[in-house]
Amino acid sequence: MIFPITDLLDDDHSEKWLLEHFHPEGLQCPKCGSGQARRRIFRQAKTSGLTVYRCLECEGVYNLYSGTIFEKKHLRPSQVVLLLRGVVKGESSLAVAQELGMSRTAVHYLRKELQENAHNLQPQAPLIDEHTETDEMFQNAGEKR
Repeated sequence: MIFPITDLLDDDHSEKWLLEHFHPEGLQCPKCGSGQARRRIFRQAKTSGLTVYRCLECEGVYNLYSGTIFEKKHLRPSQVVLLLRGVVKGESSLAVAQELGMSRTAVHYLRKELQENAHNLQPQAPLIDEHTETDEMFQNAGEKR
């Protein structure tokens, strides 16, 4: 994935990007599945700045992070995007934590959850090819002789 950092540092742009990637069908109530037409703005979260919605069908409360590992975490959208970017790029937890102003342990646990989710989403079926090739970069630890 390509993360255009100049566009994503803004919380509004980050929120739109997260909505597109976390909820591709649109933000819906996690309890009853009601869409945008059946919700009202409930409040604005102070720490994260996210809009919190109340479902008009089931009275459930939800926001952009509902149903994700960031649920009940008080991170701004730009922090979540930069955290995802750091994990995808393979940056250390310490470097990401310093960049985001978070504790290293919090970043470490979020990284572990992201990696576990990614592992669980990998296909379990074996490859259909009898023979596969690997890149020689993975075979040789050093330079070619």
